[in-house]
Amino acid sequence: MKLSNREKAAILIIGIGKTHAAEIYKHLSEDEIAALTLSVTTMKKVTDEDRDEVLNEFYETCIAKKFVREGGFEYARGVLNKALGDDKANEILSKLSESIQVRPFEFVRRADVSQVVHLIANENPQTIAMILSYLDPVKSSQVLVELENELQVDVVRRMANMESVIPEFIREAEVVLEQRLNQMGTSDQTMIGGIGSVVEIINRVDRSTERNILETLDMTDTDLAEEIRKNMFVFEDIIKLSPQSIQRVLKDVDQNELTVALKGTTDEVKEFILGNMSKRQQEMILDDLQVLGPVKVRDVEEAQQKIVNVVRFLDDSGEIIISRGDGSDVIV
Repeated sequence: MKLSNREKAAILIIGIGKTHAAEIYKHLSEDEIAALTLSVTTMKKVTDEDRDEVLNEFYETCIAKKFVREGGFEYARGVLNKALGDDKANEILSKLSESIQVRPFEFVRRADVSQVVHLIANENPQTIAMILSYLDPVKSSQVLVELENELQVDVVRRMANMESVIPEFIREAEVVLEQRLNQMGTSDQTMIGGIGSVVEIINRVDRSTERNILETLDMTDTDLAEEIRKNMFVFEDIIKLSPQSIQRVLKDVDQNELTVALKGTTDEVKEFILGNMSKRQQEMILDDLQVLGPVKVRDVEEAQQKIVNVVRFLDDSGEIIISRGDGSDVIV
């Protein structure tokens, strides 16, 4: 029996189990959730053969899309041909051909940093912001460091305020860039940029670049600077601190605030923080947690933010070091 796409989706949700299905549901719209749930509830008995076929097709599709993202459609075809044979590769890719979407500027994503810097050298800040939004945050941060100080700030501001780009503008930019790199890209209107992209990139640049961007934004766009700072280091990132750093932070943290903050965090964070306290302090915090009743989410978030502010202050003053991921925090 030939299964419809909706039936395949229902079988997949059933086959992967409740935990994984719940994670998928988080990324769906209300209409998609309603349609998928209806398919699941009205699904007749699923045979082992149907389940295995759907799961295998889903796995093959994911692998194929990964290859397409990495090197384009022809690259994916070459890899799949070697791994599965021509017939199977053609079967998988034919299923993808109508729906697959390659992110814009894929050919730029495959270029090295020096090539990207040379490529965007004469582009306007808006175009540079668009291109960096599509690149991997690590590569974008490396490119951002190479730009002039004033241009860095301008690009970051434009990225933060960017929400979507019309396909025509993307295609025009790709034509120009493809002529320089002799590569090919595809486009589609997608959500790009925003605070999330900016934070991921700034988190990976060196300290001087970060300071230049944020200090300049303090003078020209205070709200944006503050929004970026709030998102650069979240409470769960506290596990990235060294034992010496977290112990220093805890000296400036109110015990009551810490108790409330721990009420709404993960076991990993809780164990990390408690593990860097004296036994007596651990016992006091654990006792407080036991007697602490229900706490509003807003109160937990406020307590966690206060601790994050302490971390940021101590990092700015040089008393602790936040691991930045670019190698600039290595002590020699």
